[in-house]
Amino acid sequence: MRQKIKDGKRIVIKVGTSTLTYDNGSINFNRIEKLSMIISDLCNMGKEVVLVSSGAVGIGCGKLRLAKKPETIKEKQAAAAVGQCELMHVYSKFFAEYGHVVAQILLTGIVLDNNEMKENVCATFETLIKQGIVPIVNENDAISSYEMENVKNFGDNDTLSAIVAKLVNADTLIILSDIDGFYDKDPRNNSDSKMIKEIHEITKDIEDFAGGAGTNRGTGGMKTKISAAKIATGSGTNMVLANGEKPEILLDIIEGKEIGTVFVGKKEV
Repeated sequence: MRQKIKDGKRIVIKVGTSTLTYDNGSINFNRIEKLSMIISDLCNMGKEVVLVSSGAVGIGCGKLRLAKKPETIKEKQAAAAVGQCELMHVYSKFFAEYGHVVAQILLTGIVLDNNEMKENVCATFETLIKQGIVPIVNENDAISSYEMENVKNFGDNDTLSAIVAKLVNADTLIILSDIDGFYDKDPRNNSDSKMIKEIHEITKDIEDFAGGAGTNRGTGGMKTKISAAKIATGSGTNMVLANGEKPEILLDIIEGKEIGTVFVGKKEV
């Protein structure tokens, strides 16, 4: 299985807010620069990379010097609008230093229900990838809201990344989180927890292992990782869950090293 990941050409990489920011919400420039460098290097190897990036709300809060994450939908959307601008500015700057161009794609769930919009999105991805441009994807948080009746939302970027992997027919989806892989128990609260290195089927036991919510700075927990794995593996994409504290781990994963947890892709019949 690790060899298949090594041989894969098209990769979707998802990074969470906890990977991109410090505990106080400020941008972690060092980590984003390393991430940009590593992805640029993957592109230089001949890999086709799509980046799904969280962080708009968190970075917006830091930019606005907010003491805590906003509680109302409108305040979160305002922070997202500010943060998305800042985030893309940083990505564009760092990727340019390593000779690569990035493009922003903001999605809402409604594109999945409209065939014409879905085809347009897929065509945009293909055009960007063929031109060697790195698409950077996020949900359009400035307009998406659970309170908006006519807009379908992804809810979290783990799910979004799996949907993007399906749209672009990715060989591999790599979700970088703040945990080393998928455990049978929460390793933060259980010293006897064990990491599962390879998962071929998402059983009820696996779902039960997923447990609760994510970190204070993000929205995703293990449950959203399992939801993403179902979408990705169901479309034939292998998914790797690993720790994003050191972006260099991407090179180890692509080289086929035994890093994190692999959810094995299996085409639905």
